[in-house]
Amino acid sequence: MKRIITLLLSILLLAACSETTNNNYIFTGESEHWEAEYVYEGIEKWGEKDGQRTYSNNDSYKFVLTYKGSLEELSSIKKLEYSFETRSGSSDSTMEFTEPPSTVMFSSSGGSTGAKVSENEIIKVNVKWDDFEETFELQTK
Repeated sequence: MKRIITLLLSILLLAACSETTNNNYIFTGESEHWEAEYVYEGIEKWGEKDGQRTYSNNDSYKFVLTYKGSLEELSSIKKLEYSFETRSGSSDSTMEFTEPPSTVMFSSSGGSTGAKVSENEIIKVNVKWDDFEETFELQTK
């Protein structure tokens, strides 16, 4: 019986020293011609190793930019540039079209080990297409 109690106490102690937090957020926003969604999934882990407190953060994101008009309206586009910026980093994409695009939806994805996006952040988005430009913000739902 003492063995079982000792085992249970050991498991509880180990569990108390290790903590995991899932940070899953969806940010959305729009401008006159564009709307975007930024899906963030992060896992923070705190623990202990060799008597020292440890921390790690792994995350990934998917950014989807959608033209609010019809595909036909985008048929004359030659160049699309978009970027977004969080407190922990930024990303940009450029596409040049020799033929009309086949979709109104454009996306990018990525991840990191260390940078973290907070739930209350405001993500800045900038979109340039040919001679037009719009800037807007994404916020959590």
